[in-house]
Amino acid sequence: MTDPVLNIPPRDKAEILAQALPYIRKFHGKTMVIKYGGNAMTDPALQADFAEDVVLLKLVGINPVVVHGGGPQIEAALKRLGKTGQFVQGMRVTDAETMEVVEWVLAGEVQQDIVGLINQAGGKAVGLTGRDGGLIRAQKLKLADRQDPSVMHDVGQVGDIVSIDPGVVQALQDDAFIPVISPIGFGEDNESYNINADVVAGKLATVLKAEKLVLLTNTPGVLDKTGKLLTDLSAREIDELFADGTISGGMLPKIEGALDAAKSGVNAVHIIDGRVPHAMLLEILTEQAYGTMIRAR
Repeated sequence: MTDPVLNIPPRDKAEILAQALPYIRKFHGKTMVIKYGGNAMTDPALQADFAEDVVLLKLVGINPVVVHGGGPQIEAALKRLGKTGQFVQGMRVTDAETMEVVEWVLAGEVQQDIVGLINQAGGKAVGLTGRDGGLIRAQKLKLADRQDPSVMHDVGQVGDIVSIDPGVVQALQDDAFIPVISPIGFGEDNESYNINADVVAGKLATVLKAEKLVLLTNTPGVLDKTGKLLTDLSAREIDELFADGTISGGMLPKIEGALDAAKSGVNAVHIIDGRVPHAMLLEILTEQAYGTMIRAR
């Protein structure tokens, strides 16, 4: 198949590059936290696109920090062991055996695949977990029932972030490396915790005072009940979508993390469709909006 990019006349290519210049100038030296998940993480062509986008951002002076998920890979590994994943309000129930699987899948297989792809595309990626440099301290998550807050769900070794020490991430950024972070935290007794990757990305964006938080998903963004894309949402509108059940399941922690980041000073939070080739570049370096923007007000 012919690459459509090769058929673009040189003059048009130059115009496209020139249009990106104001955005490159605006975001030069800024940090962008990217939550990498969904089809973008499992489709080989989209994987290559993502790695190229991350390297390009770094080369033009933007500092990308990647936080990755790995739900499908964890599910596949559990299935091979004869275990079935269970979820409560979008959170994976994580017993001790499941936690072992989560650690070797996320911090081993998945993280190293991403690091390899970015390095292959010409970047210098370094893999981290929450243990590295004391990055993510966590405690056992107390999950209240959405319908009856007096009822608490035990979801095992699922973590709630206590604190984030960004020192190791900042040191890598200063040395031209691209951090790739697995969402695994550690507790007071050195126990491991599985933390929702969207939550980690949101908190990390806040601590790093990121210019943008970009969440790659398998949907065009946040949809209303008729399937129409909602391109711009405020905190009040999001509360209404929670209340009437429009936002539910795996979207809950994603939206909560995005809203928390927006309220805490991250300038823009975008939920975009990772199934669109180079969606991240289109979102960051063009006028066109791809997905849903979350704002505090």
